[in-house]
Amino acid sequence: MARVLSSSEGSNRGAFSPADWALFAGLSLVWGSSYLFIALGLEAFTPGVITWGRVVLGAATVWLVPRARRQVARSDWPRLVVISFTWTAIPFTLFPLAQQWIASALAGMLNGVTPLAAAVISSAMLRRTPGRAQLVGLVVGLVGVALIGLPSLDGGSAALGVVLVLVASALYGLSSTLAVPLVQAYGSFPVMARMLALATVWTAPLALVDLASNTATPLAVGAVLALGVVGTGLAYVMMATLSGSVGSTRASFITYVIPAVALVLGVAVLGESVAALSVAGAGLVVAGSLLAGRPDPARG
Repeated sequence: MARVLSSSEGSNRGAFSPADWALFAGLSLVWGSSYLFIALGLEAFTPGVITWGRVVLGAATVWLVPRARRQVARSDWPRLVVISFTWTAIPFTLFPLAQQWIASALAGMLNGVTPLAAAVISSAMLRRTPGRAQLVGLVVGLVGVALIGLPSLDGGSAALGVVLVLVASALYGLSSTLAVPLVQAYGSFPVMARMLALATVWTAPLALVDLASNTATPLAVGAVLALGVVGTGLAYVMMATLSGSVGSTRASFITYVIPAVALVLGVAVLGESVAALSVAGAGLVVAGSLLAGRPDPARG
């Protein structure tokens, strides 16, 4: 899911330590299972209630970290407001909406386009043409996206679900770029805490409108608790810790593992059926993202 960026190269520039690998594996499972928990939550709750519960619980968890209370300058609040919409409020709403019509495994695989979106947006904002390897990666990745979504493009609601996930993933890519100056200035926790706090306000109206029509079940409540406390709050803490150890670039490799975890859990736990063409497309997305994320030797 959302990535925590840092300007630091990390304190450990060598091989991952056992603790680093534990964090990497834990985050892969936590964020890869988010789509499963959304699917379980939808069995009792509407999308708006799932989103708001997740954001509120995530914000409360992050604010427990003392570093989250560091002050942020008033002049940086407009950017915080923007990313509270693009990194949290809108995509966190779009995923449950989409998963009303598509499988959790498919949503997880489609979210693998986030690094591609980030590469495109970063190049556009810097007014820099991607290098040859990056262009090849973008083309390969886009072909992969087409293959993932192709079995669902029958003109029905499934196609709408695919589009919603792609929009949410593109917003993640945009937000990861917009947030860089803030995280460099204040660190991850103050930015994440305020972003989530603002998102609780933006997502509240839809939740309150739907709340009366929801009937809670233990399974759905547990799923939303897992999404909020673990998948949002604790995951940010874990990602910040991993980035501080191995650097944000190496920590971001987790993005390539999340779709595989979502696929396995969707098939194994929920019994979902995923087209072989979609699985092949997910592999191309990962390969394209790796190419698009390579440094351009021509630019040093």
